[in-house]
Amino acid sequence: MRELNELYPIFLKACKLEFLILGGGYVALEKLEFLFKSSPNAKVTLVAPFFRPETKKFIEGKDVKIIERKFRLWDLRKKNIVIATTDVPAINQKVRKACNRRRILVNVADTPDLCDFYMGGIVTKGNLKIGISTNWKSPTMAKRIRQFLEELLPDEIDDLLTTLREYRTTLKADFEEKVIEMNEQNYY
Repeated sequence: MRELNELYPIFLKACKLEFLILGGGYVALEKLEFLFKSSPNAKVTLVAPFFRPETKKFIEGKDVKIIERKFRLWDLRKKNIVIATTDVPAINQKVRKACNRRRILVNVADTPDLCDFYMGGIVTKGNLKIGISTNWKSPTMAKRIRQFLEELLPDEIDDLLTTLREYRTTLKADFEEKVIEMNEQNYY
């Protein structure tokens, strides 16, 4: 029997959540860049005993709080999502267990068995956003598909979305009737 990708894709309002990223190295920076590319108003706390200069430079002007010390359980207070990027497996395990007890979603970088969610590929063209997941089978393929779609989709797609939204507001019928009418008029 074929393995099924049972991940459920959702789009979070990151500006309404509190993120905690543990670590100050290259992987932490990668996660920060990924998060802020998609959600520039995200609220993030970074905790690590040291931070690379590139990380400090990246967060300038962003809603990021830096705590330069080792992780403490207290750091989880009022957090919704935690991303652990440490290179110490014992710390990552401790973070995972603590998050589970508190019902906080956690992602441990490059350790799928310790993750509640994965940070897949994201294509953004204006208001169109497409999430891509390979169920952690091949992050490289997800990246390639993202790059392909970014090149394929025109930048003007936002104009089409605006037109479709305007058209949608003119329809007074129920959803099923709207779909039938749109199909008859070849709107997509």
